[in-house]
Amino acid sequence: MTWREKIVDFFGLRKSIVALLFMAVLVGLGEKMAERFLPIYLLALGGGILSVGFLNGMDNLLSALYSFPGGYLSDRLGYKRALIVFNLVAMFGYLIVIVFPHWLAVLVGAAFFLSWSALSLPATMSLVSRALPPGKRTMGVSVHSLVRRIPMALGPVIGGVLIGIYGEKTGIRLAFGAAFLLGIVSLIFQQVMIADDGKRGKGEKWPSHLWRFMRPDLRNLLVSDILIRFAEQIPYAFVVIWCIKMNGISAVQFGLLTTIEMVTAMLVYIPVAYLADRTGKKPFVLITFVNFTLFPLFLLFSHTFWMMAIAFVIRGLKEFGEPTRKALIMDLAPEEQKAGMFGLYYLIRDIVVSAAAFAGGFLWQFSPTVNLLAATACGILGTIYFAIRGRDLKG
Repeated sequence: MTWREKIVDFFGLRKSIVALLFMAVLVGLGEKMAERFLPIYLLALGGGILSVGFLNGMDNLLSALYSFPGGYLSDRLGYKRALIVFNLVAMFGYLIVIVFPHWLAVLVGAAFFLSWSALSLPATMSLVSRALPPGKRTMGVSVHSLVRRIPMALGPVIGGVLIGIYGEKTGIRLAFGAAFLLGIVSLIFQQVMIADDGKRGKGEKWPSHLWRFMRPDLRNLLVSDILIRFAEQIPYAFVVIWCIKMNGISAVQFGLLTTIEMVTAMLVYIPVAYLADRTGKKPFVLITFVNFTLFPLFLLFSHTFWMMAIAFVIRGLKEFGEPTRKALIMDLAPEEQKAGMFGLYYLIRDIVVSAAAFAGGFLWQFSPTVNLLAATACGILGTIYFAIRGRDLKG
C-alpha cells in the first residue's frame, strides 16, 4: 500500500466522502460569508431591531423543525437526491434576497437558506454511514466536522471584505450572489462525484410512528444529551456579556478566546476519531459531557483573560466526542431509517433545549452565579445519567 493509499484509508476518503467535504466547504463558505451579516443587512434595509430578534428566533425554531423532514426525505429519496433538493432550497432563498432588497424579503429568503444545515445533516450522516464501514464512521464524521470549520473561519472574513469595499447593502448582496454561484458549483460536485446509494429506506412521515423504533439505548443517549445541551444553552447568550461587560475583556480578546476554542476543537477531532473507531465510543462521549459540564463552572471563577483562555480550551474540548456521539446515533438507529431517526433525535432534542435559552434569561436576572451553577447542575445530571445508562459500542 502506497503512502497515498494509506492516507486515503486512514481518513476514510472514499469518493463520495471527498465530494461531501467539497460540498461542505462550498456551501458553507457561501452560507457564512452572507448569513453572518444578516442582522446588519436587515438594519440597513430598515428592518429594525425587532426584525433581527425575529430572525434569531426563526433560526432556532427552524433548525429544530427542519431536522425531521430532512431525515424523512433522505430516507425516501436517498442521500444523493436529498442533498440536491436541499441545495436547491438554499439557493432559492439566496435568489430571493438577491432579487428583492427588502427586509421582509430577507426574512422570507432566510426561511429557505437557513434550512441547509438542519436539513442536510441527516443526509450527511446517512452518506457517511453507507459509504464507510462501522470502523471508519467516527473518522468520517470527524473529518467532516473538521472541514466544516474552514468556511466558518474564512466566510465572515470574505464577507467583511466585500462590505468594506462595497458598503453594507451592496457588499452583502454580492456575498449572497457568491453564495448562489458556489451552490451551483456544489451541485456539479454532487452530481459527478457522489455515488447514488440506490438503497432507499421507508421514509416514515410521522415522528410518533418513528419514535416506536427508537431503541432504549438511543433514548438514553437522547435524555442525557438534552440535559447536557441545557448546560450549554442556559449560559450561551450570556458568555460574551460575562467576559466583556462584567470582567472587562475587550472585543479583540473575546475574538481570541473564540479562536482558542476553535483551534482546540480542530486539534482533537482526528486523534479522538482514530481511537473511538478502535475502542468503545462511550468513554469519548462521556469526556465530552464532562467538558460541557465544566465550562460554566470554570467560567464562574474566571475573571482574567488567561483564566478565560483555560475556560475556552475546556469549551473547545466539548467537541472531543461530538463526532463520536453522532456516529453513535447512526449505530443505534434502524438500518433502513438512519436519516429519519437522526432527524427525529435532533427534532426532539432541539425543541426541548430551546426552552433553555428562555430559562437562561430568567436565571441571569437572579444572578450570573445562579445561571452558571444551574447550567453546571444540568451537566452533572446528564453526565451521570449517560455514565449509568449509556451503551458502549465498539467500532
